[in-house]
Amino acid sequence: MLVDSHCHLEYKGLIEDQAGVLARARAAGVGAMLNISTRQSEWDQVIATAAREADVYASVGIHPHEADAHRDLGRGALLAATQHPRVIAIGETGLDYYYDHSDREAQKTLFRMHISVARETGLPLIIHTRDAEEDTYAILAEEQGEGAFPALIHCFTASADFAEKVLALGLFISLSGIVTFKNAKALQEVAKIIPEDRLLIETDSPFLAPVPHRGRVCEPAYVADTARFLASLRGTDAETLAAQTSANFFALFGKARA
Repeated sequence: MLVDSHCHLEYKGLIEDQAGVLARARAAGVGAMLNISTRQSEWDQVIATAAREADVYASVGIHPHEADAHRDLGRGALLAATQHPRVIAIGETGLDYYYDHSDREAQKTLFRMHISVARETGLPLIIHTRDAEEDTYAILAEEQGEGAFPALIHCFTASADFAEKVLALGLFISLSGIVTFKNAKALQEVAKIIPEDRLLIETDSPFLAPVPHRGRVCEPAYVADTARFLASLRGTDAETLAAQTSANFFALFGKARA
């Protein structure tokens, strides 16, 4: 079985044929998908899909791009949303200094609020970080000092140094189709050193379709292509990698296992 640990099933490109997208994923051996939210207005729809589809789970959170638009989001609203039985994660949240669509201090404040809810609920935190390694690590290390919480870096594209630091904090790392790109040599080297019990795979669909689907709308079925590439890169077979990353998903997202 394969797991797509990060997809956006309600986004343009997938929502128009969501039933077909899910059918193709299942045919490709994908046994579970985590449907990610990025703004509060998406929460109900993301949860509704998870409630309807037995192999789809939901996250609730605010993407750093949306921090300015959610300055008034109360901690209680996020905490309440996590109580739904199909919500197994918090996020995606984090810091994005590449686009700077939101004020950096607003991003940091919201990131810390998500961390506090993850710590209270025990639900894993899904972290987006781009061009913000130093601040992301500083916040994670400081907050871990206040009390442990489970987390992963999704769609990892950062440095080997950052990978080693977050692994030392106990985090998981998820790789997307980017790792299959010809120009992703540095990321491929990082992919080789991630411990087998901390590795997840994802599509981040409808974005970042892996080779050989580049240029197309990405969908959860394509996680199989990333798995095959990663297996070869790491010197194992696709079935072993699929089994390990699926086990890692359910180890991290314990509410899904329950």
